[in-house]
Amino acid sequence: MNPTGSAILIAGGGGYKHIENGTEAMPSARWLASIGITAFVLTYRLPREGWRAGARAPLQDAERAIRVIRGQSASLGIDPRKVGVLGFSAGGHLLGMETVLASRLSYQPVDALDRISGNPDFSLLIYPIVTLEPPFQDTSTRRVLIGEDPNPVESVEWSVQTHVHPGLAPFFLVQAADDPISNPANTAILQAACERNGVDVDRHLFPTGGHGFGLGRPGTETVDWPRMAEAWMAKRHFL
Repeated sequence: MNPTGSAILIAGGGGYKHIENGTEAMPSARWLASIGITAFVLTYRLPREGWRAGARAPLQDAERAIRVIRGQSASLGIDPRKVGVLGFSAGGHLLGMETVLASRLSYQPVDALDRISGNPDFSLLIYPIVTLEPPFQDTSTRRVLIGEDPNPVESVEWSVQTHVHPGLAPFFLVQAADDPISNPANTAILQAACERNGVDVDRHLFPTGGHGFGLGRPGTETVDWPRMAEAWMAKRHFL
């Protein structure tokens, strides 16, 4: 497939304790390459690895990665106006936060690349963790980022929907109704926040598929989401 000029940064899940590159990120990179999208896999720092930035380390990595991609767009044949993100589970939380917070630099600038926009042009979030607020707080994402007993302010601040505002990039959301890890309310909450703020959002809730189905669990309708995402991107001229 000839390159389309689009690029996507991918973040696998893993509850911010490990990264599902093998089951989520790498298969997605191969799929994206097959439809002409230049794919980048983000192996982000994890909060419990002892980094000085702590819980903000993954967010810094995502933000910097988008700037690096745009900074090298000419040599890579990428249109800097077609740089999107694809996140799964905790990786969906990470790239969801990056999408809504990209206008705020999460680290001190280090070079000229940090003058380039870190805003994604579109966001594909697959069974993402969106909210860290009760009653949906019982996730590894919440425990790793803000602890077992966070204060309400932290729970709100680290929830994606809190920061949704007009003018954001469009969202494509996918989840299964029987997801035992990320309550389906997560994508419903983000959809509602987008609709309140006039942000383009398309949510797909499949009846079965559970959690961690990657490009789709055989025997369930979740196998359709890559094709649906391709059509969604094409309609918005990202393909």
